[in-house]
Amino acid sequence: MSDTNSRIGEIVKDNDVVLFMKGSPLFPQCGFSSRAIAILDHLGVTYESIDVLQDQEIRQGIKSYSDWPTIPQLYIKGEFVGGSDIMMEMFEAGELHQMVSDANIPTSS
Repeated sequence: MSDTNSRIGEIVKDNDVVLFMKGSPLFPQCGFSSRAIAILDHLGVTYESIDVLQDQEIRQGIKSYSDWPTIPQLYIKGEFVGGSDIMMEMFEAGELHQMVSDANIPTSS
């Protein structure tokens, strides 16, 4: 499991914004992943996406890595933000945009 944790840690460290999701941004495989993509696209941030359906070790490992039981999972500058419900709450309150801004992540909006 530590090898998987190391892989996940590298992905999180190497990308300013990363979303572990089911499917891809063009073809999300669940409604929660679709909502997470819509939020990130609306913010206009560039992000890396990891399809957990393509790698069973990552799919299970990300839950242990974050101590969060569900997918999708969003990380900004190495910090675990949450799943789609938390993303939606933060987005609606303006907190997610502020977090992106505070992290100096460029946006297209």
